[in-house]
Amino acid sequence: MNELLTQAQNDFAQAVLAGLSQPQKVVPARFLYDKRGSELFEQITGLPDYYLTRTETALLEQHAADIAALAGDETVVVEFGSGSSAKTPLLLAAVRPAIYIPVDISADFLAEAAKGMEQTHPGLRVVPIAGDFTLPVYLDSIAGEARRLGFFPGGTIGNFGPAAAVDLLRSFATTLGQEARLVIGVDPRKDPQLLIAAADDPQGLMREFNRNLLHRINRELGGTIDIDAFTHKAVWNDAKGRVELHLEAIRDTAFSVAGRPFAIQSGETIHTENSYKYRLEEIRLLARAAGWESLAAWGDADGLFSLQLWGKTRDRIEP
Repeated sequence: MNELLTQAQNDFAQAVLAGLSQPQKVVPARFLYDKRGSELFEQITGLPDYYLTRTETALLEQHAADIAALAGDETVVVEFGSGSSAKTPLLLAAVRPAIYIPVDISADFLAEAAKGMEQTHPGLRVVPIAGDFTLPVYLDSIAGEARRLGFFPGGTIGNFGPAAAVDLLRSFATTLGQEARLVIGVDPRKDPQLLIAAADDPQGLMREFNRNLLHRINRELGGTIDIDAFTHKAVWNDAKGRVELHLEAIRDTAFSVAGRPFAIQSGETIHTENSYKYRLEEIRLLARAAGWESLAAWGDADGLFSLQLWGKTRDRIEP
């Protein structure tokens, strides 16, 4: 576990220095979720315009029993990018696993959530793993040969472009092993006004969440960034089918990170997150490319969100 955490910390420094050196400056979205970022995002999920959480929660309430029936008995639940694990109790209550393994990059936030889960689910063995959930995690020493049910809620698959999404889903397949199942939440493409409203709330929480990345760089990498020189910007990129988050400089500014100097002109941005909105057929194609097949899918009446259960395809010879 310590090796995974050290690897994640080194990855942060390398990614920031490399990303800020590009013509279009960028920091990968996974680094938004330190302890403070994770706390802010949990607040964002309760906002009126943030339809994803309440819609997915309703679908889980309606279909958790269906998922449990298809997942089978003696299943170990593995949650990727677990955050506060707020939706997880709905799944655990239906599946009733002996072991729950949350994997998240934010070690402090993960530890708090795991402790809370142990208190509310006596008898459940909770084994948190702090690390980058996009990389394979080997669980044989924890889960043994039990069937594993992956849980990847929140439409987080949209943070990955098509090629990266396939790589991620293949990584999940490696982590979960043979006979695996995966519960995944998908936020389909829809009216861009709805999408932007969810990414740029009038309360300013998304702005604080995005700018928290700058605070993290200053704190962990010895940065000298003037936070007030940047504002939050959310845009819909129709050609690429994604919502983009940026930190836009409102004036020329210079700073250093880990002793290296950088300069940004007014109007220039640091690209911090993409949220791809895949059509449902596109999601099915990504699943097949990564070795998964759909077993069931459920959606709300307004078409806002889709909850899906996939099974790992068996290795077989094809003509």
